[in-house]
Amino acid sequence: MNATQRRAAAILAAAALATPLVLASPATAVKDPTAAPARDAARLAKKLVRETTGQDAYKHLQKFQAIADSAGGHRAAGTLGHDASAAYVYQQLKKAGYDVSYEQFDFIYTQTLAEKVSVEAPAPRALDIRAMTYTKSTPVGGIKADLAAVPVDADGTTGCEPGDYATGAFTGKVALIKRGGCSFAIKQEQAAAAGAAGAIIYNNAEGILSGTLGEPAAGKIPTGGISLAEGEKLAADLAKGAVKLSFEIRQLQEKRVTNNVIAETKGGNAANTVMLGSHLDSVTAGPGINDNGSGSAGLLQTALELAKSKDKVRNKVRFAWWSAEENGLLGSDHYVKNLTALDKSEIKLYLNFDMIASPNYGLFVYDGDNSDNVGEGAGPAGSAQLERDITDFMTSRGLPHEGTDFSGRSDYGPFIKVGIPSGGTFTGAEGIKTAAQAAKFGGTAGVAYDVNYHAKGDDLKNVNMKAFDANIKVIANAVGTYAHDISSLRKPVVSTPTTGGESSGGGLHSDHDEVTE
Repeated sequence: MNATQRRAAAILAAAALATPLVLASPATAVKDPTAAPARDAARLAKKLVRETTGQDAYKHLQKFQAIADSAGGHRAAGTLGHDASAAYVYQQLKKAGYDVSYEQFDFIYTQTLAEKVSVEAPAPRALDIRAMTYTKSTPVGGIKADLAAVPVDADGTTGCEPGDYATGAFTGKVALIKRGGCSFAIKQEQAAAAGAAGAIIYNNAEGILSGTLGEPAAGKIPTGGISLAEGEKLAADLAKGAVKLSFEIRQLQEKRVTNNVIAETKGGNAANTVMLGSHLDSVTAGPGINDNGSGSAGLLQTALELAKSKDKVRNKVRFAWWSAEENGLLGSDHYVKNLTALDKSEIKLYLNFDMIASPNYGLFVYDGDNSDNVGEGAGPAGSAQLERDITDFMTSRGLPHEGTDFSGRSDYGPFIKVGIPSGGTFTGAEGIKTAAQAAKFGGTAGVAYDVNYHAKGDDLKNVNMKAFDANIKVIANAVGTYAHDISSLRKPVVSTPTTGGESSGGGLHSDHDEVTE
């Protein structure tokens, strides 16, 4: 073999040896396109859950309390207390590097000036009553009138139709109507048409009834809500004879301006926007530290920790602090109504956190798939997956949980209406904790989840730190996960009913646009 032949043979041998290596090269292997998002989601979620704590978020509650103390005792939309709260949240987020904006809108501010009712005969006693938002007002000092009860229908639609009001039986009287079957606005409208001078709507579950007529134009007569026990006692008294009342409901209503606070990451794919929100306003009765300083503080602290992580998120993360929720979800409703079709399509999910630190708490997760078969039904496609993701996380941490009716009566309501998958958590309001729930969550059976609901006592002492921290971990895990990976929204859910929830009183939350039933 000559030199030329030897060189040719060597080249062929080298090529033969190289061929298997080329075939096995990693460059030709098929890569899993979901691996990196899932890996980064798990890493960021773990970090945020570790770093985001109730203890750190508590400083925001202290700030909200200080603001309320300096602004007449509350942080209601359209007041200095809310404006200062919004400015605080805005400044914190701007400093952290978010794109932050105010979203201004007009609304009708309401402030209850009087809500009193007492029985003058047959046996004098005072009743606890809550003025309905957008109610008409009595004269100063109230009115004296007889009480007339609307017969309770077997189908649960008491007071919803003209035929429920016997001709002449309600003229000049205060109508006593049981909750259920139609909106509070319809009940008082029908009572007004029958000649009633006022309306008292009593609950059909434990706890005092607090609600709204929906809009200023809906108010026809002075209307307030009372508890089931008080309503049944009044009805029993009427069955024995006449009941005479002293009745005063007065409410200030005037046009004012307020702001939502919206913040989003500078990076991330806007076509896959993940959104979380909480309402920042309180009622005028108190500082609103649990309702809803707690959700607002938890969301703020999570947003700050996300910014601190310096993580380059794949999906745009948007946070919202809504105003005028207590007036009927007005802030979130304004936001959603002003979204374009493209905007709506880009928001892949919305999670809501409202009252996450109730003192006698339950850990309730909105029932996205309606597996509990209670209330308003399932949410838009994807809501079941959001519920599953939250409950799986809570289970992994050994946290008991129950479903709560996905009724749309908090700020996820407007998102549901336009088909955006929604979910979130809640720890209970004026509903009464059951014995089974006390065994599961601790606390006291037969007592409201929040005894200071919509009251002056909703201050820093009204916060359960265990519940606060547990729910903040839920927020942190959701932010960390969905900032990189929303593939779980496409994974099927096997529905398994949870115990309790709304069916045992867990989700009663009747301030938040509770205009029906």
